[in-house]
Amino acid sequence: MGTPSSSKRQGKVFALAQRLGRSLMLPIASLPAAALLLRLGQPDMLGADGLGAHLTWLNPVADVMAAAGNALISNLAYLFALGVAIGFARKSDGSTALAALIGYFVFTAVTDTLAPYFGQETPGTCADAVATAGLDAANFACAAPTYSINYGVLGGIAVGILAAILYQKFYRIRLPQYLAFFGGRRFVPIITAACSIVLAVIFSLAYPIFDYLFNKLLGGFIMEHGSNPATGFVFGTVNRLLIPFGLHHLLNSLPWFQLGQCTNAAGETIHGDITCFLSGVDGTNAWTGNFMTGFFPIMMFALLGAALAFYRTALPQNRKVVGGVMISLGLTSFITGVTEPLEFAFAYVAAPLYVVHALLTGSSLALVNYLGIKSGFGFSAGAIDYLLNLTKAAGLSGGFGKVLLIIPIGLVYAAIYYFLFSWAIRRFNLPTPGRDAGGSASDAIAEETSAPAKEGTTTATPEASSTTS
Repeated sequence: MGTPSSSKRQGKVFALAQRLGRSLMLPIASLPAAALLLRLGQPDMLGADGLGAHLTWLNPVADVMAAAGNALISNLAYLFALGVAIGFARKSDGSTALAALIGYFVFTAVTDTLAPYFGQETPGTCADAVATAGLDAANFACAAPTYSINYGVLGGIAVGILAAILYQKFYRIRLPQYLAFFGGRRFVPIITAACSIVLAVIFSLAYPIFDYLFNKLLGGFIMEHGSNPATGFVFGTVNRLLIPFGLHHLLNSLPWFQLGQCTNAAGETIHGDITCFLSGVDGTNAWTGNFMTGFFPIMMFALLGAALAFYRTALPQNRKVVGGVMISLGLTSFITGVTEPLEFAFAYVAAPLYVVHALLTGSSLALVNYLGIKSGFGFSAGAIDYLLNLTKAAGLSGGFGKVLLIIPIGLVYAAIYYFLFSWAIRRFNLPTPGRDAGGSASDAIAEETSAPAKEGTTTATPEASSTTS
């Protein structure tokens, strides 16, 4: 049994993890814009293979949209640095964001400088071929090898946390009179720049270990086993289990933005499932979409079955109120993929039922991975993203037939949710919405669905997605 002091420490760690999770919402909120611009700018939409084939003036429009979307995707680390700094610091202001931006500039400059000593080497364009042939590379116009230290979004998150901590500590600092101009908030970017040098040196020294653990071991596992049904099951289940605690953003950031790799149109190596789905070249990896596709049957269909079960099992006097609320929450989940309001309606009052929901979500990811169905999203697994990316998903899956299987699979899950939830609620008398004989049903539902706001576990984007969370 833990001591009060250890429990207090655990509580502080948990609260910090929640704060970090919430701070990730702001940069993730930029993804819908990037996804929409990238998708519209692709050849099969407004480009040469789509509307641009008939309306040639749309081709430069498509190029502009694709460039705008790529600008966001290519600079995700900067977005995370700024967003985490603003979200993690209490009473943050513009100086927090400025400090994070300056800090990340310094961080990348120092890591680039130290890359030849500690970074990963990329051989020159013809060095391997020349060496294999036993020729002297000096006689050939080979590009020199390059070196890189690439922490991706994790580097941005680290700098953002550093900037937030330094802001909290120094935004009210008073300096001697002759340095008074640099006191207060003006001091935060200065100290952040200095500390970012130290952070960059530490990260550079640690990069060989990071590269081995994350890129070679975890990244290699994703590359080799990302399509494995078991991998999808574990990720989907844990993703849902972490939502009531507001910690799912921490898990999501690894497979969606950091692990695994593919190649974009410029030939550059990019990382993460969402990043590769939005801007990767088809066929440069075998796992794109495997950490996203299985959410579509659950968010578009299964939770509608759960909402219907809540309505049918509500007490007769409460059904009208429950029905109105569930229609709203169910349609929100179906159209946009925003599931938290509906999930929070039973996550706390009927925790065993929520565990079943998490396991079924994991089974959905396992099933679509087994069937080789590949889709993705820039916001969440709702109908909007499903329809917007239908053509791209068909190309990844080997035809429209597989992608359209998401609909019958979702309908089967909706039936499972409806009958299983209805049976469990009645069998174990679970206090789901509308089951309280006393008090107002509308007040009870409002209290249940607003529970996360009280606990500080909001959605992945401002007002938004559980999965791009």
